[in-house]
Amino acid sequence: MKNIMIAAFMSAALTLPSASAVAEEKVEILNVSYDIARELYATINPKFIEFWKSQTGQDLTVKQSHAGSSKQARAIMQGLKADLVTFNQVLDVQVLANRGGFVSADWQADLANNASPYYSLPAFLVRKDNPKNIKDWDDLVREDVQLVFPNPKTSGNARYTYLAAFAYALEKSGGDDQKAREFVGKLLKNVAVFDTGGRGATTSFVERQIGDVLITFEAEVENIRAKYGKDDYVRVVPSISLLAEFPVAVVEKVAKKRGTLEVSKAYLDYLYSEEGQEIVASFNNRVHHPAVSAKYADAFPDVRLIRVEDVFGGWKQAQETHFGDGGVLDQVFTGN
Repeated sequence: MKNIMIAAFMSAALTLPSASAVAEEKVEILNVSYDIARELYATINPKFIEFWKSQTGQDLTVKQSHAGSSKQARAIMQGLKADLVTFNQVLDVQVLANRGGFVSADWQADLANNASPYYSLPAFLVRKDNPKNIKDWDDLVREDVQLVFPNPKTSGNARYTYLAAFAYALEKSGGDDQKAREFVGKLLKNVAVFDTGGRGATTSFVERQIGDVLITFEAEVENIRAKYGKDDYVRVVPSISLLAEFPVAVVEKVAKKRGTLEVSKAYLDYLYSEEGQEIVASFNNRVHHPAVSAKYADAFPDVRLIRVEDVFGGWKQAQETHFGDGGVLDQVFTGN
């Protein structure tokens, strides 16, 4: 995936309003984001505020809101005044385009890499010395293994896990859908607790000491190890995983009314800049910027990443087939 380039963005400067027009103004924007991105954006915000001040003379406040991405999308449709979204799942941005025109209809074309400034993949976190000898997806369906990951109904993080496991099982079985369903059914039965979002799952695994394996984004795996002790937890990257994109968009319906359209666009542009990509990579996300990607190459093991489009026909089809009411996920949950 490191060959994905953002040359078009890198050749252009950020589009900013004139300093004289805004220097005397003060503005506030709200970034509504996914559950485990609190620390990332808490680090990005002051850097962007400093950048914005240097370019425009304008004082800026950036506020954050974090929860499961599907829950956040519903909150926006119910009235949460987000100026921009930084989600972890395409469906949760697309629903904002489909229902009420909160974001532009072609929002994925507004920024490079399908409006995803960085990416990750589902990976495993296990306890010290990997006592259950977890190596790949097959180990997660053993009877002696308990899992922790969020509920796919409320968490984009968990939908990646579900689809990654399903794709693995399809490949292993030669494309047998029934065997893939059975595999995922066993995996779901091994889940000790379904939290609503990724950070809740982390809390259950690390602080409440529930389960043998936490399945979450690779970035979260490494951030947990950095916080709680690299010697106490081990990262396991499976042989196959799913490309997890982190789509971003301006909530134009809100930003236009609040007069924050330009600063919200600049905020998202900043995520693609070399400085922004450096911050993102420092939180163990894989990035597209060539220089930053090369700098952090040793931190990321090689893994074959499958795209949702290649196996499931895209996110719209995956939603209809797997995550909609009565879909495969519901069938597997109920054993039907």
